[in-house]
Parts: sequence; structure tokens; C-alpha cells
Amino acid sequence: MVLKEHIEAVGPRPYTLPWEKVDGDPHAVKLLFRWTDDKHIRARNYDELVWKPALFHAGVIREPTKDARGRKQYVTRRENGMHGLRHYYASITLTDGVNIKELAEYLGHGDPGFTLRIYTHMLPSSHERARKAVDSRLARLFSSRSHGAVTEQAAVRSRSTVWEPDGGLSGEGPEISL
Repeated sequence: MVLKEHIEAVGPRPYTLPWEKVDGDPHAVKLLFRWTDDKHIRARNYDELVWKPALFHAGVIREPTKDARGRKQYVTRRENGMHGLRHYYASITLTDGVNIKELAEYLGHGDPGFTLRIYTHMLPSSHERARKAVDSRLARLFSSRSHGAVTEQAAVRSRSTVWEPDGGLSGEGPEISL
């Protein structure tokens, strides 16, 4: 409800940022959230002023020390910093079926191959899903031509049924049985 109210009150507004590096080409985006100065939210400021204090209050990290100028200094590890939150986002979206190309777009990666190299270990692995995919495809191919067999595993092929190189089945020709 709070997000909906924010969208109705403020809405996404255009903002131009340098793309991928400080001196990169300007790139216009629509930002839904802005910092207190009405500019984009700077990751470092957000990390120091919002994220790390929240981690401290949640008991995840210890109380900050103060530097020589009196500024709070939080000690965090990479896995509980803002970058860890980005990886968490990637992992839950992949687990729930978002594909690599979509995730690359959401994360701002220009190359889905880069995203795949970074997050391949987070992709759900299922030998059973792969087996079912092949079984399903072959079942459609064999069901009408294999004496009523409904799956590749159940197909009992007659010696006269052969596989043709062009992908068809034939009752004649060289015997290459399945």
C-alpha cells in the first residue's frame, strides 16, 4: 500500500545519468525513488546511511566505531552489503523462473552471457526436469508411430520401424532401430 501511494503521489520521473561509469554516455531512465536532494540514490550513501544502520539494529553487524572526524564506521562483510542484496535478488528471481536474458536486463548488464557466467551456479538444477523435457518431446514423436506407446521409455519398437536421418520414421529402408 505504501508503494502504491508513493507511485500515485510521485510516480517515476525521468533522470539522466552517465551509463556504467562516471564519464559514460548520458542515459535517461525513469526513477521511482530519489535521494533527499531529488537526485538518484547513490549506492554508497544509501549503504552508509540506511542499509548498514538497519543491519546494526537487526543485530547482523556490530556497533559502529567513529573515525577521526566523528563519522560512524560500520564493519561489514561483502555478503551482507548492498552487493549481497543484489545477488539475493538475482538468486530468488532465477529460482522462481526468470530467465537469464530478463535478469541481465533487470540488473543492467549489456550481455546476458556475462550474467550467465556470474549466476550460473544459482540456476536451479534438475536432471529430472531435463529428462521429462526430452521424454515429452520424444513421446509426441513416437506416440502416433510406435504402436500406442506414450513415452520414449515405454516405446517398444518393431524391428521394421527405422529412424530416418531426416527425422522421420519409416517402415522400409536400412535397419537403424531405436
